[in-house]
Amino acid sequence: MPDAERERGFEPAGGDGPEADGGPARAAELRTAYEGLLRIRRLLGGREDVPAPWELRLMPRAVALVLEAAGFPPSAVDGLGRRCRSGYRVAPAGTGTGRVEVSWPGPPGGGAAQEERERLTACAAELERHGWECLLYRGPRGRRFLEVEPAHRPAHRPTDGPAG
Repeated sequence: MPDAERERGFEPAGGDGPEADGGPARAAELRTAYEGLLRIRRLLGGREDVPAPWELRLMPRAVALVLEAAGFPPSAVDGLGRRCRSGYRVAPAGTGTGRVEVSWPGPPGGGAAQEERERLTACAAELERHGWECLLYRGPRGRRFLEVEPAHRPAHRPTDGPAG
């Protein structure tokens, strides 16, 4: 691994890069990164279902980490920038919106459009379990996508007992 990659740490697949190496080394790095995400959540808020502050600053990375750790395949592009694999793609939903978009692109004729509703619904269920709110939309040319943002839940605060 080059020094620059080692310094940057694990980078989850966002769906716009080359096909990720699915070997045991990547699986171990993914598991460590995901366990770290949950550990940080527990330490900062006491819960695993509320995104940590770093996740809100780096939403595409955090959302991609959850999806990859759950076993969803990321989309991929070849050396010429053409889609070569169907899967999730995570991208910012515009500058300063505090949201990301998750779509399900794939190579032409690869069937991604036919499976996107089912796959995006499954992605939404996993993300919601991790404290993200997801809305399914139909975009240009009828393609579906998720708009993802932090769920707006009150923070859990332990109590000393009934108020009285």
